[in-house]
Amino acid sequence: MAAASAASAASAPGEIRVASPAGRWVVLTTVLGSSMAMLDSTVINVALPRIGADLGTDLAALQWTVNAYMLTLAGLILLGGALGDRYGRRRVFVVGVVWFAAASLLCGLAPNAGILIAARALQGVGGALLTPGSLALIQASFHPDDRARAVGLWSGFGGVGAAVGPFVGGWLVDGPGWRWVFLLNLPLAAICVPVALRHVPESRDPAAHGRFDVLGAVLGALALAGVTYALIEAPGRGASPVVIGSAVGGLALGAVFVAVERRRADPMLPPSIFRSRLFTSVNLVTFCVYAALGGFFFLSAIQLQVVAGYSALGAGTALLPTTVLMLLFSARSGELGRRIGPRIPLTAGPLLAAAGMLLMLRVGPDSASFGGYVSEVLPAVVVLGTGLVVVVAPLTATVLAAVDAGRAGLASGINNAAARAAGLIAVAALPLLAGMGPEAYRDAGEFAATFRRAMPMCAGLLVAGAVLAWWTVRTPAAARREERPACAVHCGVTAPPLEPEHRKA
Repeated sequence: MAAASAASAASAPGEIRVASPAGRWVVLTTVLGSSMAMLDSTVINVALPRIGADLGTDLAALQWTVNAYMLTLAGLILLGGALGDRYGRRRVFVVGVVWFAAASLLCGLAPNAGILIAARALQGVGGALLTPGSLALIQASFHPDDRARAVGLWSGFGGVGAAVGPFVGGWLVDGPGWRWVFLLNLPLAAICVPVALRHVPESRDPAAHGRFDVLGAVLGALALAGVTYALIEAPGRGASPVVIGSAVGGLALGAVFVAVERRRADPMLPPSIFRSRLFTSVNLVTFCVYAALGGFFFLSAIQLQVVAGYSALGAGTALLPTTVLMLLFSARSGELGRRIGPRIPLTAGPLLAAAGMLLMLRVGPDSASFGGYVSEVLPAVVVLGTGLVVVVAPLTATVLAAVDAGRAGLASGINNAAARAAGLIAVAALPLLAGMGPEAYRDAGEFAATFRRAMPMCAGLLVAGAVLAWWTVRTPAAARREERPACAVHCGVTAPPLEPEHRKA
C-alpha cells in the first residue's frame, strides 16, 4: 500500500499525460478492467449453442444467460458510479474487478443453467462497480488537453476487447470448453488489480454527499427485470397472466422509479443532469446504437453456427475484421470527433453500421466456404466495423464533454446504463418480434427465417439513432471554436464548444 500511496502522490489526478509512463499505466489498467466486462458480454454469444446442448436448455434459458448479467449491470451501474465518486474511483474499481473475477469462477463451475444464470447476475454486480470506474478514472486522472485522446484509446482498446470476444470465445469453446470463457477473467484480474493499486492515482468527487439511493437502484433493476421476463417468456407462455402481470408490473415500477428520483434529495439519477440537451440526446443515440449491437451479436453468432455451419472458432474468426478496424482507427476517430464536432460521426457511424447489418442478410448455408466468407460475411463485418470506428469514441467523448468533470462517474454510469439496458431489451425482445420459438436455435431453417426478420429491425434502430443525432446534436460553427478553452475548463475535456444550455446547466 505504501507503493500505491507513493505512486498516487507522484502522479496527481488531473495532471497525467497520455505519453508519460504513468499515463500508459492508467490506460492499461482501465482497459484491462473494462475489457473484462466488455469481453464477457460478447464472448458468451459464441458459446451459447454449446451451452444449450451441454446443459439441455431452451432459447429462453440462453437469453437469460445473456440478460441476467446485463440486468444487474444496467440496474446497479449508476450506484457503482456514485460509490466511486464518494469513496474513491480506484478503490471501487478494484473491488469490482475482484468481485467480477469471483463470479466468473462460479460461472465456470456451474453444474446447471439455474446456477449459471445466478452467477451471471453476480457478474453484473461486479461489472456495475468496475465499468463506470474505468472511464471515470481516465476523466479524473489525465490533463484536460489529453482527455479526448485518452478516451479514444480507452474506447478503441475496450472496443477491441468486446469485438475479440467472439474469436476468443470460439477458440475456447472448440478447445478446452465453454467454461473457460468465464475462467479467462481470472488471469486478467490478477494483472489488473496490482497494477491499479501501484500505478493509478486515487480520485473522488469532493462534492459527493448524502445517502446512496439504494431504493432507486432496486426499483430500476426490478422494473427492467419485469419487462425482460415478460419479453423472454412471451413466446413460450403467450399472453398468460404471469407474462402480462410481469409486463405491467415492470412498467409500473418504472413509473415509480421516475417519481422517486424526482423527489429524493440525493437521487441516483438526478433530473438536473438532463438539463443539457446534448447529454440527453447522446444517451438516446447510445440506446439506439447499443440495442442494435446487442441484438446483432446475440443472433449473428448463432446464425453463423446453426445456419452457415461454422464452428464456434470459425464464427468468432469471421467477426475478427471488426476487431482489427477498432484497434487501428478508434483513437484517430476520437481525435477527428474532437476537431470536427460530434454531429457528423454520430450520424454517419450508425448509418454505416446499419448497412453492415443488412449485408448480413446474405449469410446462408453456403457462407462457410472461403468464397462464401469473402463474398457474404466479410463485406458485412467490414462495413459494420467501419461504422463502429466512426461512432464509438466520439459518442463516449461527447457524453463526458456534456457534463462537469466532477460528475464523470455519474455521467459514465448513466451512459453505460443506457447501453446495457438497450442490449438487455434487444436480446429479450428481438426473438419475440421475429417470431423465434423456444427451440429455434436447434433448427437451421427456422432460425434463418427469423434472422432475416430480425436484422432489418436492428438496422432500423441504427437509422433512428443517426436521425436523432443529426437533428439534436449540433456541430458548432468555426467562429465559435475560439471559445474551446473556456469549454475545456468547464467540461474537463478538450472539445468544441457545446450548446448554450450546456453552459447554463
